[in-house]
Amino acid sequence: MANPLRSGDPRLPSVPPPCAVVIFGATGDLASRKLIPALYNLHVRRLLPTGTVIVGLGRRDLGGDAGFAAEMRAKCEEHSRTPVTDADWQSFAVLLRFLAGDFNDPALYTTLRGRLEAEHTTSGNALYYLSVPPSAFPTIVEQLAAHDLSQDTDDRFSRVIIEKPFGRDLASAQELNRVVNHAFDEDQVFRIDHYLGKESVQNILVMRFANGIFEPIWNRNFVDHVQITVSEAIGVESRGRFYEEAGALRDIVQNHMLQVLSFVAMEPPTSFEAGAVRAERGKLLHAVRPLQPQDVVRGQYAAGYADGEAVPGYREETDVSPTSEVETCVAARLSIDNWRWADTPFYLRTGKRLPKRVTEVAIQFKRVPHLPFSYAASEQLEANTLVMRIQPDEGIALRFGAKVPAPRVVIRNVQMDFEYDTSFQEAPAEAYETLLLDAMRGDATNFPREDAVDASWRIVEGVLDAWRLDGGATHLYESGTWGPEAADQLLANDGRRWRRP
Repeated sequence: MANPLRSGDPRLPSVPPPCAVVIFGATGDLASRKLIPALYNLHVRRLLPTGTVIVGLGRRDLGGDAGFAAEMRAKCEEHSRTPVTDADWQSFAVLLRFLAGDFNDPALYTTLRGRLEAEHTTSGNALYYLSVPPSAFPTIVEQLAAHDLSQDTDDRFSRVIIEKPFGRDLASAQELNRVVNHAFDEDQVFRIDHYLGKESVQNILVMRFANGIFEPIWNRNFVDHVQITVSEAIGVESRGRFYEEAGALRDIVQNHMLQVLSFVAMEPPTSFEAGAVRAERGKLLHAVRPLQPQDVVRGQYAAGYADGEAVPGYREETDVSPTSEVETCVAARLSIDNWRWADTPFYLRTGKRLPKRVTEVAIQFKRVPHLPFSYAASEQLEANTLVMRIQPDEGIALRFGAKVPAPRVVIRNVQMDFEYDTSFQEAPAEAYETLLLDAMRGDATNFPREDAVDASWRIVEGVLDAWRLDGGATHLYESGTWGPEAADQLLANDGRRWRRP
């Protein structure tokens, strides 16, 4: 099959040059479940630039390049969204390299430099992916700089992708930025939030700014409130130790949910260039009023049922303290201090062990000022709502009232629905596929900028400080329910209620 990259692929705004994709932590969970399968799928779709190589670095010795390829094939067979065939894998496996060593050992970086210099097909370009615990970030970027592996030149690039969490609070995020920016310029740094690689998140901007029917009513004059939900049916599983240190406010709200909020509420950019889009997202996050403890409900799942089976509470999970007060569920009320959204509340809700896995944004519009129909005819009529489903079943639904076919006027809620897979006959690409390709192209549109990361920490740090000082109330909720009653009361105080996805 001819390589479409040779003449320019119409699916890509620009053809990325070949490079070495260097994955620190290549034997870890993220690399084996997401990164290598994403690169394999890009290769199968003929989107991976010719000449690219993939260099994995890990502490565990896998037996060189061949051992790494064998282990990654097993992982891709388990996690790839497209089937692994012998022909496709053989052509992909020749791209794989592996180096074993300690990330604190300077000798590893000397070996890495030699290996990269020997890869003549990459033109010297390198994309470093830090798929490691946050504590290792400073060490790796400092070693890359010390071994002259972080410098851009006129004829080659060096870029670094840094996984979340980017710091534990504002102070640590700023310190990490200082270390990273000592080794890399800001335009070389790609802070990744995989939610921003989802087609359904990116489509929020397209829906708003490419359709004349939405943007005129996308403001406080017509929108009653906005709800953003990130619900998971699973518990913390094997991540008990991580969750004891992070909690849902850091793990989900500070990054994923606030970044999605920025897409929903930002002003129109002057263009769809990275600088213009990131500037508007940053301005929006700076306009969000910092959360206060009374704006946030902190919940933790207790024992209950999931899919009809009894499941333990959070405090009975592995590596979790039996007296833990860490939140697995957060409900919050946000305010945005600008002309577009003043006095329009944004409600955020996330939690584990909720009834279903779903991520969505619901825009609830204000009710009409007067209904000329009888109360009986319209008693079940709800406000118009636009729902953007991010996962699963990616799509957009609009709820509105319509007359039931009958001799008399009876109004019921109906729904128009758009689904990606049925409309385009293709499931959306995995987020990591999109973001890896963007980083190869040097397109930072869907990566948070330094000021946006700082702004998101400022929004939540007051609550984190309050919880650290006095603990705060942690409301228990039964597994398989939609969270604690206090979360419902948060909206009830405003005369509203959560929608059921």
